[in-house]
Amino acid sequence: MTAISRTGLNRRTLMAGAAAGVLAAPHVSRGQGKEPIKIGMPTVLSGRFTVVGDSARGAAGLAIDAFNAAGGLDGRMIELVARDDKARPDEAARVVRELLNADGCHLLISSSTTAGAFAIQEVVRETGHLCIQTISETSSLTADPKIRLPNVFRGARQVVHDAIAGASYAAKVAKERGLKKWMTNSPDFAYGRDATGQFVESLKKIAPDTTIIGEAWPKFMAPDYTESLTQVLTSKPDALFTAHSGGDIVAFMDQAKLYNIFDKVPMFTPNLADLTSIKQIKKLPPDVRSGTRYLATYPDTAANHDWHDAYVKRNGGEPSNWSWETAAGTAFLLEAIKKTKSIDGKVLAEALRGMTIDSPFGIGGKLTMRAEDQTLINYAIGWGSVLAEPPYLKNIQDTDWSEIFHYETEWKKSKGFI
Repeated sequence: MTAISRTGLNRRTLMAGAAAGVLAAPHVSRGQGKEPIKIGMPTVLSGRFTVVGDSARGAAGLAIDAFNAAGGLDGRMIELVARDDKARPDEAARVVRELLNADGCHLLISSSTTAGAFAIQEVVRETGHLCIQTISETSSLTADPKIRLPNVFRGARQVVHDAIAGASYAAKVAKERGLKKWMTNSPDFAYGRDATGQFVESLKKIAPDTTIIGEAWPKFMAPDYTESLTQVLTSKPDALFTAHSGGDIVAFMDQAKLYNIFDKVPMFTPNLADLTSIKQIKKLPPDVRSGTRYLATYPDTAANHDWHDAYVKRNGGEPSNWSWETAAGTAFLLEAIKKTKSIDGKVLAEALRGMTIDSPFGIGGKLTMRAEDQTLINYAIGWGSVLAEPPYLKNIQDTDWSEIFHYETEWKKSKGFI
């Protein structure tokens, strides 16, 4: 069994729950003479990143159950149709076409990893179907006007936002402790390059005396990190940044403990403080800092606690960062359907631009789908010191979104996006 499958997520429970939801919706709609609204979900349901698909399907199912229980769209129920894209772009493109053509799906919730998300983007560029991206956090997906599409919205967090938040926090710690020489170790694919590059760029702006003395790029889902960990040992940095996530960060840290690397070098990562990752680390080093991915205690509100408990009750396992992102994206889509009483993609897209919804994951209980680039903003971001036991993150420092917007605008200008 791989590290990522030991998440506590009960796949049998998830599959049974999903099947029950699929069976229930057509039953009600047939009784009322109305066919279900089919939402296709390409996602990862096999391999090291199975937790992505389990998390996404469980979160979307929870929201759809509530929508159907309230009567659906004038009695027309929603049916979620999930397919495994194996975290491969070619398979993601094939699966999306199958969902649209063979399964007759009306709308898409793309819960694929970054590589798959870009492939899906190209398919819906051609077909014109409305798509909510809920997993890929790579900034260019919505920030780059050459890639952005009028029918695609991001319900997930965005790398540049997390990079600025992380750099702001890291700069404060670096100033206090004299951490000037940094090294990076991140997966060699779009998200890893994006997250690392934008963190480094932001850190140098906020802390100009920062020097990057080395970088390592192991393959995405690499089985062995010995070579890149050896680079850390020989380079002797003051601090290390890594953008590994999910099963990769579990494997990376489990292998790193053999060398006692992080007993000596503080590690900064945006991806560890997530219930499905932190619980899998066999031995947590003493000095690891992380951004908030998903924790039941952050935001520390009744709405977030209640959502966490409802997710666990329905799905039989803990929610992840991918759960809340998919929950947020699904909530926007369902709100647009309720508001417009339509499943027409163009009508829904117009309603989604600039929409603000109530959400347990937002600052002040609100999330906004920013109109200018159709991406999620105002979600809660904080950084702190990682703990092996609940609440898993202490001394959390919230990031001010005005700071994020300031540096994001500078970044967009530097890229020619605005």
